[in-house]
Amino acid sequence: MPAAAFDAASDGALVRAARLGDDDAFGEIVDRYGPGMLRYARRLVNGSDDDAGEVVQEAFISAWKSLDSFRGESSLKTWLIRLVHRRAVDLLRHRRPTPIDDDLLSRVVTVADDNPLQDVLDSELLEALQEALDELPWNQRSAWLLREVEGLGYDEIAHAMGTTVGSVRGHLHRGRRQLAERMARWR
Repeated sequence: MPAAAFDAASDGALVRAARLGDDDAFGEIVDRYGPGMLRYARRLVNGSDDDAGEVVQEAFISAWKSLDSFRGESSLKTWLIRLVHRRAVDLLRHRRPTPIDDDLLSRVVTVADDNPLQDVLDSELLEALQEALDELPWNQRSAWLLREVEGLGYDEIAHAMGTTVGSVRGHLHRGRRQLAERMARWR
């Protein structure tokens, strides 16, 4: 498949080509979904770039090896996010907790130009949000990140987390309630 055709190719076409051994098609999958997977992995592993890179790399290796098992019941993005989720869970089970990078969510809030007071407030808000997220139980944090940061739907989150839509709704409800309580002073 020519490089220009990859840009317009559907996920299904890329998967079919990659199943036939087309490295370029798989490379397009990596280019298309790698940044979102890395962003999600980084937040799951508490901001460690090295750990996030390892998780995503292992997820892509797993994806390459198991392309034949992708049945298309979910989107390719959801399937890949689920692989990242599983690898992150495995990594965190086998490792001790690591310190959090205070700048983890710095891209979420736009920095105010020429307003030192706003810069301080933005920094404090991000720090408070990161601390509140860190205190959430794993499933609540994961569901919140997939919904609010990655923009996935409930069905996609359920598939990625290997649970039901009802459980996702419960995790989101409890997580949002806890975050709202912790972030009340920022309203």
